[in-house]
Amino acid sequence: MSAFRLVLAAVSLLALAAPAQSQNYPERVVKIINPFPPGGSVDITSRMLAQKLSEIVGHQFIVENRAGAGGNTGADAVAKSDPDGYTLLFTAPGPLVTNPTLFTKGLPFDPNRDFTPIAIFAFTPIVLMVNPALPVKNVQELVGYAKANPGKVHFGSAGVGSTPHLSGELFKNMTKVEITHVPYRGTGPAMNDLIAGHIQMFFDLLPGSLPQISGNKVRGIANAGAKRAPALADLPTVAEQGLPGFDSSSWVALVAPSKTPAAVIAKLRAEVDKVIKSPDMVRRLTELGSLPGTTNEQEVRTFLADETKKWAAVIKASGATAE
Repeated sequence: MSAFRLVLAAVSLLALAAPAQSQNYPERVVKIINPFPPGGSVDITSRMLAQKLSEIVGHQFIVENRAGAGGNTGADAVAKSDPDGYTLLFTAPGPLVTNPTLFTKGLPFDPNRDFTPIAIFAFTPIVLMVNPALPVKNVQELVGYAKANPGKVHFGSAGVGSTPHLSGELFKNMTKVEITHVPYRGTGPAMNDLIAGHIQMFFDLLPGSLPQISGNKVRGIANAGAKRAPALADLPTVAEQGLPGFDSSSWVALVAPSKTPAAVIAKLRAEVDKVIKSPDMVRRLTELGSLPGTTNEQEVRTFLADETKKWAAVIKASGATAE
C-alpha cells in the first residue's frame, strides 16, 4: 500500500473513531473548573451540579478551583484545554460577559470564540447587606448615612469587575454617594470581613449569603434584582426603596472549550437538563434563593449577548477598569 493510501486509511479510522468516542462519553473523570475561590455561591452551585451529574451519568464529575484575575485564570485554562469534554468551565458572569469590557489590555481568550455554551445552570438573585453595627435598616437610611459620612462606607466585592462590584458601582452611580470599593479574591473573604466589620456594605449572590442573613451575622436590607427573591420574599427590592430602575442579579453558566465534539455537547446539555429539572435540585436551588436555568442553546446564547451589552454600559458609566 502506498504512503498516500496509508495516510488516507489512518485519517478515515480517526474520523470513524471520533463519533464512537463521543457516544461513549464520559469514560473518565470530568473536571469542572470554578475560576473563583472556595466558599462563595459559585463554589456551592458548582459542587451541587458536579454531585448530581456524577449520580445521573455514572461517572465522576469533580470541581477544581482555579482562581485569579477576576476569573480569567481559570477560564483561560479551560479555553486552552483539549476540547474533549473532560474539562469544563462553571462560572459567574465575569469571564464570559463583563471582563472583555473591564480589562483594558484585553483577555488571553475570547469568550465568543473559545467557548461553546452548555447551560445557564441557575439564575441567582443578589442581596444588599450591611454589617449589623451600621445604623441603617433600609436603602434610604444607607444613602443618608453614606452622604453624611463620605468615603467612610466601604463596600466589598468578589474582585474588580465581579457582579457584586458592578452592583456597588451601579448603586454609587444612581445615588451619587461616595463609597469606597474594596476588592477581595472571592466572596468568601469579603463576607468574612463584612461580618467582622472591616467593610460595612456588600452586594452578594443569595446562595452564599442566605445562611449569614438567617443567622443574623449580617443584615440584609434589599434585594438587588427587579423582583423580590422567593427565599427573602419579605425583603423589598432596591427599586422599591426609592431607586426605580435598579436591577442587578447574577447567574452561573456551564461552558466547554470550542471545537468540543457536537455529540459531547449534546450529551452534556441533555444530562445537565436532567439535573436542572430534577425535583431535588429544583428544591435545593429554591432553598438557596436561586431559580433553575436553561439548556436551550438559542436562549443561552441570546442571554449571554444581552448580558454582555448590559454590563458593558454599567462598566463604561462607572469608569471601572482592571489590568
